[in-house]
Amino acid sequence: MLRSNCCISVPPYTAKKPSFHRLQNPISSSLSSGRITLHGGGGGGAVSSSSRLRDLVFVVNPQGANGRTAKEWKKLLPYLQTRLGKDCNIKESLTSGPSHAIDITREAIRDGADAVIAVGGDGTLHEVVNGFFWEGKPVSSLNGEASHSAALGLIPLGTGSDFARTFGWKNDPCEAVERIAKGIRSSVDVGVIDHKGSNLHYFINVADVHLSAKAGFYASKYKKFGNLCYVIGALQAFMGHHNRDMRIKVNGGEWEIYPQVTALCVGNAKYFGGGMKITPNAFPGNGNLEVVVLQDFKWYDFILKLHKLYNGTHLSVNNVNSRSVQSIEIEEISESGSIYVQSDGEHLGFLPRKFQVLPGAINMIS
Repeated sequence: MLRSNCCISVPPYTAKKPSFHRLQNPISSSLSSGRITLHGGGGGGAVSSSSRLRDLVFVVNPQGANGRTAKEWKKLLPYLQTRLGKDCNIKESLTSGPSHAIDITREAIRDGADAVIAVGGDGTLHEVVNGFFWEGKPVSSLNGEASHSAALGLIPLGTGSDFARTFGWKNDPCEAVERIAKGIRSSVDVGVIDHKGSNLHYFINVADVHLSAKAGFYASKYKKFGNLCYVIGALQAFMGHHNRDMRIKVNGGEWEIYPQVTALCVGNAKYFGGGMKITPNAFPGNGNLEVVVLQDFKWYDFILKLHKLYNGTHLSVNNVNSRSVQSIEIEEISESGSIYVQSDGEHLGFLPRKFQVLPGAINMIS
């Protein structure tokens, strides 16, 4: 297990306890009295739980998609109550600011929730995923109940919702509720990012370095423009951009020199930036991360090859290469301290960093 971590400090586990609002209406469902079917790394087969009411905690970012998430969630609640059944306690918790979803998730898992469901975009999902861990360990392992493991769920209602695209999920809340009602779990991989002297940080979608990370940093300031924010962010990032020489170490091997790197992406899933299929061979269940490196790109290369980046055919382009890894360390040779790093659209600081996969780290409702 990695021992050091990234520049963003994960909020302490003793943060204020979030308030859960239990929805009282009795409801019906196709879920049969706490019965869940496990698939993937969990070993398959049906596992019967006790007849107790199952706790589903919905973590809602009311500010997501410029407030649209809150409106859609309010409209969804009656259907959610009708569909999910008398065997479930449906609890909602609204986030009040950055990192709040991390605290909510940790508290919910510690209190024995059966599933924590992110309602919003990739940013909300990113925080919920980080809430599944504490000091390098799964929060569920801190309960001392090896038989109980909370599942991760998603109702994609954000600006990008790029992680959902890998599974072919639409921004359709009713479709997401149907997945939750079926209760099928699949084990998914999680990436972990390590930086000397600071906390581990986790990602479930795509982490990236240099130009794309810088564009994501600027794009986050223009979310009110919807998916157009990614275009604005890219244009702003290109101003004053310079390709940089980097060195990487794959799976603990020898250092390799990569000259004139424009962007480097580490994919656990396929899409980022509002639908760009940047790591087309990635899948969050194969035990690997896909690394795609763009070298010596000019601004006009992005214009001419943008369609290839969106449809995932850019791996055949000159100066683009891809490889499958379990871990990768990345450093800038000149050590300027100005090379941006982000994961799942969240700014994490600057190089150097180490990225590593945790196979089957979370059970996800799929």
